[in-house]
Amino acid sequence: MEDAYREVMLRAIEHVAAEGLPGAHHFYLTFRTNRPDVIIPARLRAQYPEEMTIVLQHQFWDLALDRDKGIISVGLSFGGVGSILCIPVNAITAFADPHIRMALRFNYSPLDDDEDIEIPEDAVEPDDIDPAHHPDVQPEPPKGEDEKKDAEVVSLAAFRKRPQN
Repeated sequence: MEDAYREVMLRAIEHVAAEGLPGAHHFYLTFRTNRPDVIIPARLRAQYPEEMTIVLQHQFWDLALDRDKGIISVGLSFGGVGSILCIPVNAITAFADPHIRMALRFNYSPLDDDEDIEIPEDAVEPDDIDPAHHPDVQPEPPKGEDEKKDAEVVSLAAFRKRPQN
């Protein structure tokens, strides 16, 4: 059953990668950050050492799904700094589209010690992304002018089914 739910998520991501987000749809994607095959900037890994939720809504770019490698990649801006995140599908623990009140939770099983992880040689180092090449990324304002909050981890509790009394 979980494989079917993952397939729903993967098809939604493929659709958005090809066509963009329709209407008011937006996705919450929660994933484990403590896996060595999750590629995110060091500052984000330090800030979210175990789990992180990202929102795909207005400012993201280069969303892609590589089914053969089982990796989702997406460009996002954190504090005005562009970053490319590479997330293995099996590191994802939750997926939600609040517009249609859909939330999926996935079991997470950590990597076995003997499991080999293959990180592509051409993988982009996320800290080296130049946001100037991505029109959706706004330059970081000078300190004090416009205090923006960094990316936040959001709770999916509002979208979980509650038992009927």
